[in-house]
Amino acid sequence: MGRARSKNAGFTSNDERENTLNQLLTEMDGFGSNSGVIILAATNRADILDKALMRAGRFDRQIHVDLPELRERLEIFKVHLRGIKVAPGFQIDFLAKQTPGFSGADIANVCNEAALIAARKNKDVVEKQDFLDAIDRIVGGLERKSKIITAEEKNTIAHHEAGHATVSWLLPNANPLLKVTIIPRGQSLGAAWYLPEERQLTTTEQMMDEMAATIGGRVAEEIVNGRISTGALSDLEKLTKQAYAMVTYFGMSEKVGNLSYYDSTGSRDMAFSKPYSEKTAELIDDEVKRLIEQAHATALQVLTENREGFEKLAQLLLEREVVFSEDLENIFGPRKGGVDPNKMLREEA
Repeated sequence: MGRARSKNAGFTSNDERENTLNQLLTEMDGFGSNSGVIILAATNRADILDKALMRAGRFDRQIHVDLPELRERLEIFKVHLRGIKVAPGFQIDFLAKQTPGFSGADIANVCNEAALIAARKNKDVVEKQDFLDAIDRIVGGLERKSKIITAEEKNTIAHHEAGHATVSWLLPNANPLLKVTIIPRGQSLGAAWYLPEERQLTTTEQMMDEMAATIGGRVAEEIVNGRISTGALSDLEKLTKQAYAMVTYFGMSEKVGNLSYYDSTGSRDMAFSKPYSEKTAELIDDEVKRLIEQAHATALQVLTENREGFEKLAQLLLEREVVFSEDLENIFGPRKGGVDPNKMLREEA
């Protein structure tokens, strides 16, 4: 009902909805006898609200609700664990640290899923491993161990995932790996879990290292097989979107400059033309390609210089199907810079 009214009555007009919004705005203008009335509203699409709703005198106080931080997640876990029997001495802090970026609904889902997993195993209490399995299921999807994969494909998947793991572990600004598996989950044939830092600002160096880790799987296939496969589709999609965001939103390109074509108001959606010329569009495409090639070169250098450890990790994946951060520490040594997941887990223990 609060959607922005159409400027062109003959284009996307909805008279009934717009009349209702007009009446609502009239009632909220503060000149009536409704001084004892409080109006509350919520939306997850603030960008498409009518500007008149946001003027002073209508909704005077606006509260932005973001994803919960560490302490907030801890309190949410306490709420959802009230009706669940957990193992004696279980540390809820551990769960809060393992779930960066989770919403309140995700946390409720983790608790319910962990209880279901424990019940299937006929346990009297929910243990730490049940919660970890629940987080894996929510993040990566259901395990599909029955999926038929040839030996050659399995070898490619192992090297692909080892490529991600190696680059992310050795680059100081990339998100540290927590666990990597070649067991198919959901739509993916392999998966890697990371423990990202809860930061409010991200630098160019951090984004470039993350991009190098993202393309690390494709580079690993090139090195080992001498050819590429379709397995890097989701990686390339993420990589391309991140590179375009760096150039067009965050002004992280020297050639394009400190310009941002991001439109927080959403009003540009109704425009029929781009806010930049064709020449600038070509420049943006060139810069995006340059950033991706730079990330590719970084990943190639890391994997070439650490070929022995990378191959060792791939063989470990083929043997055990699941590899943890302590295994990477044994192969490559302690992680330099950023978050060390092993140190965090040791402190928890």
